[in-house]
Amino acid sequence: MRDVGVIGFVLFLALASPAQAAQRAGVDMPDAVKVAEKTLVLNGIGVRQATIFNVKVYVAGLYVESKSTNPEELIRSAQVKRLDLVFVRDVDRDDITSAWLKGFKNNSTDLGKLKDRIGQLNAWMPDMKKKDTMSFLYVPDKGVLVTVNGVAKGTIPGADFASALLSIWLGRDPADDDLKSSLLGR
Repeated sequence: MRDVGVIGFVLFLALASPAQAAQRAGVDMPDAVKVAEKTLVLNGIGVRQATIFNVKVYVAGLYVESKSTNPEELIRSAQVKRLDLVFVRDVDRDDITSAWLKGFKNNSTDLGKLKDRIGQLNAWMPDMKKKDTMSFLYVPDKGVLVTVNGVAKGTIPGADFASALLSIWLGRDPADDDLKSSLLGR
C-alpha cells in the first residue's frame, strides 16, 4: 500500500507540473515554440537593463532551430529565428527608435544599405506599455516579420537586415552585455 502512495505522489507531481518554461522579471517564456512549420527552442532568456540605475526595460527570449552559444553563428545562420520582447515598464516610441538606431550604428558596417529598412522598422514602433509584446521572426528568403502586441506590422526583407537587427543584442557592441550573455544561454 505504501508503494502505491509513493507512485501516486510521483504521478501527481508529474501531472501537476506546468510545461517547462523559463522566467525572468516575472515573465514566463516557453522552452519551445512552433513557427513557420518549425519547432524553435529557447536559446536564452534575459532582462534588458538601461541607465546607470539598471532599470529593467523588457524581458527578451531568443528562439532558434539549433541552440548555440556562438553569437556570430546565430547572427549569420540561415535558420528560422525569433526574438520575443515583453516590456516590464512603459517605454516611449522615441526611446525605442533611438535605441534601435544606436544598436544598428554600433554593430553594422553598412548602414547605407539598411537605412530605408531601419526607417520602416522605426515607423512601426508605438509607445510600449508594461506587459506589451514585440516579436521579430526571421524566415530565410522572406525576411523579418515584425509583430507588436500580436498584430503583424509587416515584413522587412533581407538576410542582411535580419543579421543587423539581431546584432543589436548579440553583436560586438550589444545594447546590454548581460542580456547578450543570457540570450546565448550562458
